[in-house]
Amino acid sequence: MFVLELTYTAPLEAVDAVLKEHVVWLDEQYRQGVFIASGRKNPRDGGVIIAVAGDRARIEEITAEDPFVTAGVCAYRVTEFTATKTAPALEAYRETL
Repeated sequence: MFVLELTYTAPLEAVDAVLKEHVVWLDEQYRQGVFIASGRKNPRDGGVIIAVAGDRARIEEITAEDPFVTAGVCAYRVTEFTATKTAPALEAYRETL
């Protein structure tokens, strides 16, 4: 499992200019089962995504395709972790050491 932290590197006007494309990209990742939660940070200086994938390389490929990245308006910080405890609704994502 991965925590993806987005930090905007451009003014909000530039971010908003590609927001529609970013949402389409998000929707596709949800459709593929990669993303399980996402949203804006408060204050609005980026966002957070919870994702699942086979490995970090796949996550890095996915984030490189984000329209925010290709437009140069955000940077990602990727943190991989082992979800050994989850809420019952997320039991399918629970991992063992």
